[in-house]
Amino acid sequence: MTNYLIRRIIQMAIVVFLAALFTYFLFNISPGGPLAGIQQQQRRLTREDLARLRAQYDLDFYWPFRFTRWLIGVPNGPIVIGGREIFSNVPVGCYLPRDQQVVIRDGERVVIPAGCDRYVYLRDIPELHPAVKSSRGILRGDFGRSTVVRAGRPVWDELMSRLPATLELMITATLLSFAFGIPIGIYSAVKQYSRFDYFFTTMSFIGSAMPTFFFGLLLILIFSVMPNLLQDQFPWLPKLPPGARVSVRPYEVASWLPRVQPGTPLDRFLHLIMPVGVLTFFYMATWSRFVRSSMLEVMRQDYVRTARAKGLTEKVVIVKHALRNALIPFVTVAVLTIPGFFSGAIITETVFAWPGMGRLYYDALTRSDWPIALAFIFITAVLTVIATLLGDILYTVVDPRIKYT
Repeated sequence: MTNYLIRRIIQMAIVVFLAALFTYFLFNISPGGPLAGIQQQQRRLTREDLARLRAQYDLDFYWPFRFTRWLIGVPNGPIVIGGREIFSNVPVGCYLPRDQQVVIRDGERVVIPAGCDRYVYLRDIPELHPAVKSSRGILRGDFGRSTVVRAGRPVWDELMSRLPATLELMITATLLSFAFGIPIGIYSAVKQYSRFDYFFTTMSFIGSAMPTFFFGLLLILIFSVMPNLLQDQFPWLPKLPPGARVSVRPYEVASWLPRVQPGTPLDRFLHLIMPVGVLTFFYMATWSRFVRSSMLEVMRQDYVRTARAKGLTEKVVIVKHALRNALIPFVTVAVLTIPGFFSGAIITETVFAWPGMGRLYYDALTRSDWPIALAFIFITAVLTVIATLLGDILYTVVDPRIKYT
């Protein structure tokens, strides 16, 4: 087992490195490049302004060298490039543009134009954007700073500010979908071709086929828009908040209920109902179908027939013999929900304006905030390979016959 874990960890490191490399490359060759979001906000940028911004964000380096700085940061001690030293043992980092060199002199950043010995202090150059220090490397927990969404704020701080909302949404939806989906799948397999089986099989097909954005908009229409339109005829009809995580002012759910104050547990619960309902319905349809098909395959095996022939009760046959073996392939799918606890549900969070990781990633992509998008993809890739390793370990728990060498 130890040798297997060592091999898997090495493989995981290679996979994560390749994923980071190709992701960084694709982002850098995308139309507009890393400065696309800033250019959309600052439409009247001169060539000098763009050159200054490129130097500020390390874009004067070629992308392989920028990738190494993004991945491992700037090591202590000077770096020699092209016969010139970059004094990188300072917290702000230094730059080496193609036509000029930036170094640290007397604790301040200065520019040495090519072929000239005269120093130009960067403090004398007006900033068009909040200063962004060179990253110390994502391997040391520094993902840089946001360029557009929260300009100048560390990416890690922004991610951590959105993570609680995503955990609240995803953990609630996942637990509810497990609690309902797995028993429904087991009972549908045991009662194959019954009315119960037909009904929930049909519902699972609907849940799997219906787009989450359509289902979310449908819930908003039914529980938020229509009660407002029918308020004069049906004042007792309750209505739910259409989006966000908390309200900014008191509101009324129904005429027969007291006003809800913003930020209270009841307010958070009401905002959670529709997005959790969308995700629970979608996940429950997936889990129930998967467990049903796995149970049907296991129940046809010879050892299940032998267990029945030995006189065991049907409950013991289902729970002890069939279910445990049916969960082996289910573990593979279940552990892949772990990255979702971080990445969130991009479409659902966007539809309901839920301030989580999925909505942050959507904003980063649409507004070309590459540091946030790269950090999001990198952390998701790390969690995915960890989840697959955890799934392999859980195989040995579910099925003791599986051994790794």
